[in-house]
Amino acid sequence: MSTLKRPDPYLGKVITAFEGGIVTRVIDHPYDSSRVFAYEVTFHLRHPRVVAVAAQKPPLHFHPYQEEYVEVLEGRLAVEVEGVEHVLGPSDSEFMLKPWCNHRLYSPVTDVREQAKKHNDGWDGEKTVFLLSGQDTDEMFRLDTVFFENWYAYQDRIVVNGDKINLIQVMSMFDAGGSYLSLPTWIPFSRTIARGLGIVVGRWIGGLLGYQPFLGEWTTDWDLACRKMEMTIFHKRFANREGTKRDKVRASYAA
Repeated sequence: MSTLKRPDPYLGKVITAFEGGIVTRVIDHPYDSSRVFAYEVTFHLRHPRVVAVAAQKPPLHFHPYQEEYVEVLEGRLAVEVEGVEHVLGPSDSEFMLKPWCNHRLYSPVTDVREQAKKHNDGWDGEKTVFLLSGQDTDEMFRLDTVFFENWYAYQDRIVVNGDKINLIQVMSMFDAGGSYLSLPTWIPFSRTIARGLGIVVGRWIGGLLGYQPFLGEWTTDWDLACRKMEMTIFHKRFANREGTKRDKVRASYAA
């Protein structure tokens, strides 16, 4: 049984990252209303901020509770699954990422002319546009727009402001988003161990040290963020609904 749907305060919202290099528009999924989130994501491939991080792949991770779906509308998108890279284009059907699979999404470094010739769509390499959506679940700690909104904002702190990545902060945010950083697959029971580490380090230790998964200054649906944090004693103290949005409890993570 899926969670009860309520009016989505994010619908129609545009979330920007990397000073406009990545633009995410929250939409209703065009043909499956049961998806818990759906975004039209645009990578502006020649934007200076995107170019600067083009050689850096995002962290490998997995989601135990949800299927995630990717459908390319324009350009190319690389989807790495269990070490195998799939380069998707508009002629490919929706790509499903199953629960527990190690994966990451990024813009591939491609020969634009060769790719355009291969797919016969005249792609000029300026941008990639794709639909990203996810399966609904009863789990409160799950992939949803509260998670993505905060994760994009945190990445901005790293890329735009030059802050150092704080692993505990990342694990705290990922755990609250039903996501866990992948360990090498040669480690026995690697996914189980990775999920355990995400909970122990990101939720338990992180919470005790003052790391919170959602920040009032970054979050549109602060009520939902508070309800998610109230699900665990380690985050409950951060669920402060008083004051204006920018006065709400903020994380005190180390840079």
